[in-house]
Amino acid sequence: MSTPAQGGAQAAAGAASARIFSAAEIGAIAHLYRAEIYRSTVWRTRLDSTTNWAVVTTGIALSATFSSADASPLPMALVGLIVSVFLLLEARRYRYFNIWRARARLLETDFFTPMLRGEPYPVNSDWSRLLARDYCEPRYHVSLARAAGRRLRRTYCWIFLIQAVSYYGKLAIHPHPLTSVADLWARAAVGPVPGQVLVFAGLLFHLSWMVFADVTLRLDRRDWRIRRSLIAVG
Repeated sequence: MSTPAQGGAQAAAGAASARIFSAAEIGAIAHLYRAEIYRSTVWRTRLDSTTNWAVVTTGIALSATFSSADASPLPMALVGLIVSVFLLLEARRYRYFNIWRARARLLETDFFTPMLRGEPYPVNSDWSRLLARDYCEPRYHVSLARAAGRRLRRTYCWIFLIQAVSYYGKLAIHPHPLTSVADLWARAAVGPVPGQVLVFAGLLFHLSWMVFADVTLRLDRRDWRIRRSLIAVG
């Protein structure tokens, strides 16, 4: 049996845990939300700029490769390496973007949504503790590999597809339509490097990205199922 003093302490603790945000605190959180939206927008713009570099670089390689029937297909092979560098840069930027996006989304779903529904939004709740911990101990919410996989599936897979089709299309039609496999190897050869090596290296390059995209997608789906199960249990 609890004493009156203990009961009073428990009641005070319950009242403190159920305290509702004041008007000043709501205003501060609104300004915080605006700041998070601004930062996520800035990093979203940086993501778009990296994609633009990849598209422009691919366009330059296409122009050089198809400028004449005798032009070498090598630019389309080399541009894949450059675009891979852009993909890694964009993945790094996506990790920063995801921090601000996640914080803004948390405020939208757990603070503003209950407010609009007329539901209570106490100070000491799970989302507020989660957000406070993220501010006190900032960290990336996604690994570099999974960030690269997301950007690959969303944007860069199409750029790589255009490069592959253009490269093998160049080999097939210039300077005249292929008539034998020997012609394919001869057209793909660059200096001392045999055409077979370059063709199969290109196939391996694009197949590797396909496998990478599939593996990271499976990891994202697994984590999403884990989060949903935790939310259901909670």
